Amino acid sequence: MLETKKFEVIDYLKTEKDIEEYLNVVLEEKDYTFLPVALADIARARKTMTNAAKAAGVSRTALYQSLSPAGRPAFETVAKVADSLGYKLTLVPRK
Repeated sequence: MLETKKFEVIDYLKTEKDIEEYLNVVLEEKDYTFLPVALADIARARKTMTNAAKAAGVSRTALYQSLSPAGRPAFETVAKVADSLGYKLTLVPRK
């Protein structure tokens, strides 16, 4: 019998280049509800979820819930988590 295992994107986020490409794909899809999930994936891959929670001013459990597919985090939470991961959110005019 064929055994399968659950796909975990964090298994493929090994380098900063992998993470950058992942974020670019997430943003290119323009499904912005997925950005918080992607940030959680990155924090999990880097093993920095506790630091991200502290930066966002919430508990680790609350952050997991907020950044889950069913979560609806405040923009401030997303921005603070992005900052804790070394990213800044920037708006630029379209070309």
